[in-house]
Amino acid sequence: MPRALVLFAHPCPESFSAALHGCVVERLARSGWEVDDCDLNAEGFSPVLTEAERRGYHEVGANIAPVASYVERLRAADALVMVFPVWNFGYPAILKGFLDRVFLPGVSFRLEDGKVKPNLTHIRKLAAVTTYGGTRMRAMLVGDPPRKSVTRAVWHVCRPEKMKYLALYDMNRADDAARAGFLARVAREMEAF
Repeated sequence: MPRALVLFAHPCPESFSAALHGCVVERLARSGWEVDDCDLNAEGFSPVLTEAERRGYHEVGANIAPVASYVERLRAADALVMVFPVWNFGYPAILKGFLDRVFLPGVSFRLEDGKVKPNLTHIRKLAAVTTYGGTRMRAMLVGDPPRKSVTRAVWHVCRPEKMKYLALYDMNRADDAARAGFLARVAREMEAF
């Protein structure tokens, strides 16, 4: 059975992000995925890259010790689905910290002659499910960093066969119908994932 690692980054269980997270987990499981549901806040993940971790960052093998269980989960995944809100045109700190601490040399990439080479090529499918407070235009005017980070940087270290970036923009003005429509879209995409 293929395994999907779902990274969820929102502290409030009553949030729309939590509803999206629940939908993703349920629809993936219904479609035959073994789901490793990683709720970063509920698990108490520390996003802080310590001085010792930074100093040992390039020591391949030894660098994983502080986050070994998360590295193991990432290495066991056939798919990676990130569910998060966009805050200040970026990831929530806990998700950014996960990428800083777990996407390490020897884990997500390897350096060859100073060039980054993908190292998570066992991840065949990659998706992000997210919401933005502002409009798509506002996000584009600042370069839409979260979209580019997922579709370029995370994509690069995985090189997946399938990639989805599902975003609800203008969440600040989204009504019940807009939220329900997006939830239905996410359900369809995850069932077909």
